[in-house]
Amino acid sequence: MADWSTFAGIVGIVLVLLLALTHASQSVFRDGSHSATELRQSIEPTDWSTEPRYPTESTDHTTEAGDPPADTLGDAARPADGSASADNERPETESRTADRPFAPGSTREIELSTPLLLANVALSQGVFAVLLVTMAWYTEIPARAFGLAAESVTLGGVVTGVAVGAGFYVLNEAGAALGRRRGLSTPTGLREALAPETAAGWTVLLIVVLPIIAGFEELLFRGALIGVVHAGFGVPEWLLVVGSSVAFGLGHGAQGRLGIIVTGLLGVGLASVFVLTGSLLVVIVAHYVINALEFVVHEGVDRN
Repeated sequence: MADWSTFAGIVGIVLVLLLALTHASQSVFRDGSHSATELRQSIEPTDWSTEPRYPTESTDHTTEAGDPPADTLGDAARPADGSASADNERPETESRTADRPFAPGSTREIELSTPLLLANVALSQGVFAVLLVTMAWYTEIPARAFGLAAESVTLGGVVTGVAVGAGFYVLNEAGAALGRRRGLSTPTGLREALAPETAAGWTVLLIVVLPIIAGFEELLFRGALIGVVHAGFGVPEWLLVVGSSVAFGLGHGAQGRLGIIVTGLLGVGLASVFVLTGSLLVVIVAHYVINALEFVVHEGVDRN
């Protein structure tokens, strides 16, 4: 007999963990003006072969060559016109990085590489997906509740998903463009950082990473939060459409305010298709098509 309550509790835990991870990632990808290269450089290792620009504190106030210490030079170190020296005119960001070397083992030694990001996304969402599937089996939740009835897994469902995904992609781009005209911007740092630079990387992204993302998010936000909750507790489907779409939008908080709004509206569209078709396959394919087009168009075509 299906244990709906236990499975609903697991779904709640997964949702909270996902939103927590999203909130943590906002600090890295909050500013849409940062490119993927800048994001990588912001945490690259310090060059330890470079000596600190200023001497460290010491009780000995003479240098090895017998020169007076820098802090006793006074006005002699300044130009005649009284302006600051060129060394003092360094940008604040340069002084922070050049004058304050980080100790080995600090976070600056972590390189934010694209393969590492892709592996992290695939692993984290893959683990969540496996957890949901395992608990659905353990609690005996029927596949039909997720929208995975045998009659719904067909080639026609794939074709419908492709058509729906292409249409939603166009609407998604239109909504983002409208938001930008009103002064709202969508941060692109995460997408740029995930975009591969090699053919092998694109293969992994399109064949492994994006299917995992689409499969997990649809399993959670449509299959579990709508299909299972409706089947197990009788909550009206259209009420669940609203609630799951709000959670779906918040789950993409790294894309900024505009990203949350546009993604939330996209969630309403995908959830509506799920309710009308009763097929999880259709929305998984649609979700994949939207993401794939976004990467190919913006990070593949636009870069060339």
